[in-house]
Amino acid sequence: MSRNFLVVDPEEGLEVLKGLASAVRVKILKLLHVRGPLNVNDIADALALPQSTVSSNVQILEEANLIRTETQKARKGNQKICHSSFDEILVMFKEDINPLRANAIEVSMPLGLYTSCEVSAPCGLCSSEGIIGLLDVPDTFLDPDRMKAGLIWFTRGFVEYQFPNNAKLSKNEIESMEFSMELSSEVPGTSADWPSDITVAVNGKDVGTWTSPGDFGDKRGVYTPDWWKLKGSQYGKLKSWRINRDGTYVDGLKISPVSLKDLDVETHHSIRLKIGVKADARHPGGINIFGRGFGNYDQDIVLRLHTKR
Repeated sequence: MSRNFLVVDPEEGLEVLKGLASAVRVKILKLLHVRGPLNVNDIADALALPQSTVSSNVQILEEANLIRTETQKARKGNQKICHSSFDEILVMFKEDINPLRANAIEVSMPLGLYTSCEVSAPCGLCSSEGIIGLLDVPDTFLDPDRMKAGLIWFTRGFVEYQFPNNAKLSKNEIESMEFSMELSSEVPGTSADWPSDITVAVNGKDVGTWTSPGDFGDKRGVYTPDWWKLKGSQYGKLKSWRINRDGTYVDGLKISPVSLKDLDVETHHSIRLKIGVKADARHPGGINIFGRGFGNYDQDIVLRLHTKR
């Protein structure tokens, strides 16, 4: 299962909002979502619209990155094939820029607010109140109640988050970025000796892998709710990935040469973080990601941007 989501801040995504501000364009997006890729003539026929009307609206949707197009050979010349870029679009205000000090900006991302996911069972989500959807059913990761998630787990695959690049918005130069999250391996039950290679990617580029030693269940997590079974994962290790101009570090130890320059963060309005376990991992031991209301640290996934003073 692979689904793509878009989170739009009304203050930033004016082109996206423009793309959605038309009944015709919404119908085109819905048609592509339901029927899959279509050419302009097929869209015009399905919606009973002039081809010129469809073409002009397709251009606006393409400029807003709500659809992507490709040119294919047809019987007479070429045809433009339209693909829907996203399966779900969320319009919401993101957190305000929040300086921790003169040269730091922090954003906290709720666990369930991933913008893309592809996971395999065993897998699941739960909030501090109970299980979300069905256990071991990957489609549950599309449940709207995922926004309440305080714990998610899966065997292989990934979840990806889209953070606002608030340093670019405030016109500050980034010296380093840091991602902080509570993680463990995932095994049916628990096992302190269950290694898993957890890989982090930023803006589509792998920055490094940390091997979790196990899935911890020797005692209840400090914030893990009482209803959660004791034989289930209780807590993880709080890990910090830090990327600067020299490379990538986990808890201060350099693990790869990937640097800020490789991520091209200065040109992007958002910073995409992907967390997962690769199918070809040497230790494919699954993953637990703990958020607010679970584990030993009452926090979600935190991005800190350290900028020049």
